[in-house]
Parts: sequence; structure tokens; C-alpha cells
Amino acid sequence: MASDEKAKWEHRYSSGGYQPRDWTSPFLAEWLPRVPVGRALDVACGAGRNTLALAEAGFETVGIDISETAIAMGHKTASERGLTIDWQVADLDTQNLGLHAYDLITNFRFRSEQLWPKLVVALRPDGWLIAEHHFRTHLNVAGPPTDDFRLEQGEYLRAFSDLRIIHYSESIEDADQPGELYAIERIVACNGDPGF
Repeated sequence: MASDEKAKWEHRYSSGGYQPRDWTSPFLAEWLPRVPVGRALDVACGAGRNTLALAEAGFETVGIDISETAIAMGHKTASERGLTIDWQVADLDTQNLGLHAYDLITNFRFRSEQLWPKLVVALRPDGWLIAEHHFRTHLNVAGPPTDDFRLEQGEYLRAFSDLRIIHYSESIEDADQPGELYAIERIVACNGDPGF
């Protein structure tokens, strides 16, 4: 990720102008009980709303984000809740995520084509991937202002075609703010046998 992108996110978190969500993604909450507990990685974790949920569910959890301020916010919340999480500040475009290191990887609201192959390689045999992000559409929807930061339609299917696709969807749905819509692409995939 370019240094200007890092500076942008650092400013958004440190200025107080950006209020990160403090609730677990409903999509993650729906699927998390089905995933065997193990070691989890939350990439582009921001202030850690989903990272915290992983730790609370019993996962040995790593949260990675490019913003030091966001990671500090997550660390503070985890400490207040008595959770132990390995918080890391890193650029995911250049960070080595390891080989067969995680039983679960989550990726919410972040797009990086360079990251997709790393996620597949970092999954352990039978490891799970749960991801969600905005996709490109001609409709007037909220979210990232340019297509550069949105998924292509079907991008997750192509990126994770080597995995077993358990769930995939594209939907237009209500956004966080009344009267706004989101275009959201979601996937759940497994590196082998999901147990059913």
C-alpha cells in the first residue's frame, strides 16, 4: 500500500473524524459458530471489531492493520475486555502471512488483489476464509468512492477458486445510514473439508 494511503488511514483514525464500527459484522457472527476453534487472522482489522469477536469465541487471534492508531484502539478495547490478541501494524501488500498458519482468516471491507493468493497460502488444511466487501455497480450506493477500492463482481469467486466455496453472494442492501444502500459481495470458503 502506498505511503499516502497509510497516511490517509492514520489521519482518519487519529483525527476522530472517522468513527469505526464497534459491532461484530453480522455475516461473521452468523458463520463463526460453524468454524472449529483454532488460530485466526483478521486482516485489515481496523480498530478490531471482528478481531475481538474472534478472541471472544476462543480463537488464538492475530489482528493486522496499517494504522497504528487503529491498532492502539483495538488493543485498548481488548485489554478492557480481558482478551489477549496479537496486534500487528503492517502493510498487507508486503507482509508475509506465513504458510498454513491459520485455521480461520477473516477479511472485511478491504480489497487488495496482491493479498488474495497470500490468504489461500496462509490457510491450514481444512482452514476457513470469511470475507465481505463492497462491489462495483452502476447503482448509487454508499461505500468506497471509486471502483479502485471496490471488488469486481465475482472477484471473490475467481480469487478463491482453489478453495471449496461454501457460500457466495452479491446483494444490494440497506446501509448503516437510513436511506442509503450498500452493494456487498460475500464469501465463505474452506481449504479442504469444512466438516460436512
